[in-house]
Amino acid sequence: MRTLVPLLLLAAPAHAWEFTPNPICTLTHTEDAASVELIYDHSTALYSINVNTPQGWPSAPAFSIRFDGPQPGLISTARHQIVGDTISVSDSGFGNVLDGLEINTSATAFTETTSVTVSLDGAAEPVARFRDCTDAPIA
Repeated sequence: MRTLVPLLLLAAPAHAWEFTPNPICTLTHTEDAASVELIYDHSTALYSINVNTPQGWPSAPAFSIRFDGPQPGLISTARHQIVGDTISVSDSGFGNVLDGLEINTSATAFTETTSVTVSLDGAAEPVARFRDCTDAPIA
């Protein structure tokens, strides 16, 4: 029985924020409700955020992310795209998004009719590594 418990824990999904520098700067997080991916591509100098939910995202005039915690904030845009179950935004600056992810305790991505909340527990260190990657290419 003692060996079964660790095996069950290994089989459970890991809900950690993960940073990968190659081939492009990528920050990912997956929970049952959603998966979040941030990308910075040095060749285009663009940041992107992709939020995928099993229920998908219906067409909406605006997309927002609310950060809750020590420094709450709200970011909204009408420059989003929906493809399949994923809503995406690209821009040349993501400082407010990175600040929100790094400092707060949860983030809620939402439109008029759909919302999903993810935990930011453990996000600070991977977000800091993502920032370092976006400042200088990592070979």
